[in-house]
Amino acid sequence: MTAELDPRPEALPQRVWDSVQRDQLPPVDDRDRMRLVMNNLVLHIHPSKVSKPTLRFTYTWGLGGLSLLLIAILAGTGVLLMFAYTPSPDQAYSDMLALQSTVWYGQLLRNLHHWSGNLLVVVTFLHLLRVFFTGGFRTPREFNWVLGVAMLLLVVAANFTGYLLPWDQLAYWAVTVGSSLMSYVPLVGEPLRNFLLGGPEVSGATLTNFYGLHVAIIPLTLLGIASFHIWRVRKDTLSIPHNVDGSLPEPNTKVTTVPHLVSREFVFALVMTGLILMWSVWVNAPLEEAANPDHSPNPAKAAWYFMGLQELLLHFHPTFGAIVIPVLALVALALIPYQRFDLSAEGIWFRSRRGRQMAVVAVIAGLVLTPALVLLDEYWLDLPELLPSLPTIIANGWVPLAALLLGLLGFYEIMRRAFRATACETRQSLFILLVVGFVVLTVIGVAFRGEGMALMWPWEVLS
Repeated sequence: MTAELDPRPEALPQRVWDSVQRDQLPPVDDRDRMRLVMNNLVLHIHPSKVSKPTLRFTYTWGLGGLSLLLIAILAGTGVLLMFAYTPSPDQAYSDMLALQSTVWYGQLLRNLHHWSGNLLVVVTFLHLLRVFFTGGFRTPREFNWVLGVAMLLLVVAANFTGYLLPWDQLAYWAVTVGSSLMSYVPLVGEPLRNFLLGGPEVSGATLTNFYGLHVAIIPLTLLGIASFHIWRVRKDTLSIPHNVDGSLPEPNTKVTTVPHLVSREFVFALVMTGLILMWSVWVNAPLEEAANPDHSPNPAKAAWYFMGLQELLLHFHPTFGAIVIPVLALVALALIPYQRFDLSAEGIWFRSRRGRQMAVVAVIAGLVLTPALVLLDEYWLDLPELLPSLPTIIANGWVPLAALLLGLLGFYEIMRRAFRATACETRQSLFILLVVGFVVLTVIGVAFRGEGMALMWPWEVLS
């Protein structure tokens, strides 16, 4: 009985690669080609061919791929950090100190994990903006936009739950302030907050709960939604970039995913990994003194990605600043792709030339009006004092909210008539105004609020 000879006597490295790819025989007909595609892992993530214009880096800026890279870094560093961390108030802070002094490369691992988590919030947000500004949320991609919004919320939740784990003053009081926002939810807010914290205040039970959420529940949920999101990106097809006049930047030819797309992704991943690694080598993740429930810092601030909401609380009744306005914003954000469109501008940055001009005006308006309104409310306007006969929730809630909505409606009408714009272009300018306004509020909260959350002028910050 003779042994069957291997039909492919290649070198060992090639045989190892073939065993991973599972494409043992070269395709000779359509059926074999189909089998090759179905058995190829890369082609399960990407389509077998992509339009050549979609490979332009200036169209996507690699933000979706960078998000996946950061998730991979967070998963890898997080697993390693679990070997040197105990989620208990008596041990957590000591483990942080041990990472800095006794665990080999412990500080670097923590730096990588910390900065990758913060960068993931920024990158996910920018990816959402990129999809909006290029019209990539239109039919048939509406639901994938909603999945993107859900993933942004999960990324923020993952950062928030991880924020407490070092158990230092910064983490303890940031979570205390951040979780207090839940108390303003009518009826269920306080019970929900007590359930999340494991009691009426941040304690050892909170640390255990947040640890479980951070290392298991949120990552698994994020992984599931991200997998479905990537699958939908492939099934719904990628939007194709166009010039502002509607023409294609280059012939819309199809190229194979391997190597044209995968090679670009690989080089981009190497460059970004190197940059993140260098930043983590030079800049340490913050660590203050051990958490002390009896000594509150002044000011006690939430995590930076919640500072826009904390700033709103200074100008609105808590129910409106913490609940009503954020919920309205999230609902409006989720419903964006389901609006009626009067302009076909998929793949065109900022819809049109007129849309780009309106975007510039909206950015300038947001940069000017937001600080002006903050200064007006901080130093001159006191609605509860001006309307003493009204309950606070009306005087400092419904009244300023109505004024804000009327102002946004006025901005919409002014932009539409001044530029003779379509509804799509005008909605985009309104969206930009709101985004810029929220970013400005976040910057004010982070950099220009001092003791007692008093507003500081720039020269006071620098002094």
